[in-house]
Amino acid sequence: MAAKDELGRRGEDIAVRYLQDKGLVVLDRNWRCRDGEIDVVATERTRESSRLVVCEIKTRSGTRYGEPTEAVTGLKAHRIRQVTRAWLAAHRVGWCEIRFDVVAVLMRPGREVTLQHVEGAF
Repeated sequence: MAAKDELGRRGEDIAVRYLQDKGLVVLDRNWRCRDGEIDVVATERTRESSRLVVCEIKTRSGTRYGEPTEAVTGLKAHRIRQVTRAWLAAHRVGWCEIRFDVVAVLMRPGREVTLQHVEGAF
């Protein structure tokens, strides 16, 4: 496995544990279709409601080329929404509330891992 792929997998594992610790239930990881991939699909339940949470995980080893959250451009957000429609259809989910989040994991060599969770990022 390439170093970049290994970094991404480790970051995604950290992000998933974080989301689960927040009470989200992970339904799918790395779901793919012809239009692309969703990193994490989860559900979040509160007293008032429940919602589907689609998370884009961005892991970086530094900020030389910007913060990890900056990698989620308008085009990337559009593609994630398209793939989410395909996920909903494939799982026969009718209308539901959906929130799109970004979880940024920064894994700098020799430093503590940091995580930023942007709820409703797009």
